[in-house]
Amino acid sequence: MNRRPILAAAILFVAAATFAAQAPIQQDHPGQYDRADIEAGSRLYAAQCVTCHGATGDLIAGVDLRRGQFKTVASDEDLARVIANGKPGAGMPPFALQPSEMTGIVAYIRAGFDATSAVRIGNAQRGRAVFDGKGGCATCHRLKGRGPRMATDLTDIGAIRSPAALQRAIFDPNGSLLPASRALRAVTKDGRTIRGRRLNEDTYTIQVMDEQERLVSLNKADLATVEFAATSAMPSYEKTLTEDEAADLIAYLLSLKGQ
Repeated sequence: MNRRPILAAAILFVAAATFAAQAPIQQDHPGQYDRADIEAGSRLYAAQCVTCHGATGDLIAGVDLRRGQFKTVASDEDLARVIANGKPGAGMPPFALQPSEMTGIVAYIRAGFDATSAVRIGNAQRGRAVFDGKGGCATCHRLKGRGPRMATDLTDIGAIRSPAALQRAIFDPNGSLLPASRALRAVTKDGRTIRGRRLNEDTYTIQVMDEQERLVSLNKADLATVEFAATSAMPSYEKTLTEDEAADLIAYLLSLKGQ
């Protein structure tokens, strides 16, 4: 009997298992979370979960429910399983929830504790293809040390923005425009014109990333005029992306947590 194929298969199995154990968990939670489910989940969370996990979901070391950071969860099914079975070693009891209650609590957690709107989250791997391809996001946004600096750095966007906030930014960039993302045109008293993106401002100065991607600090006392753009330079993707593509893009952005 030739044992070499069996031995080779065993080696491959062990290698694959080792890689799987070392590889970072990629969250995949496609689905439509209706506002009614999210709102119901928020009430259930307040009644059952807030004592241990806290109002913002980050009281347990290594876990931040609002930002989607878990120790072992990689999918909605995993999350529901942990809730139903508990984690005795970690002191978490099992919860006997009705199917509708489980849907609500998962929806609330996946919506980043934002009960104000429905949000659909797709597949992160497909979303990366949208980011690099049809969405053209890398044309303006910097990611993990690569790309231009004229738009918001997205390296850790999934850790600081909720799914609903990302959805609004994709579909309604003007309505989601943050002060730090506003373009400006400043003219100094000696006639120089500086165009760029406002990064910060205090009583005496304005910090700007100019069109040459240089960090510039402007003294307000030296400025003749300052004009801020009223609209975002980012286009709306409401008609550019399909619903599935937008959901996948949101999933990919949520996976960007600075790691």
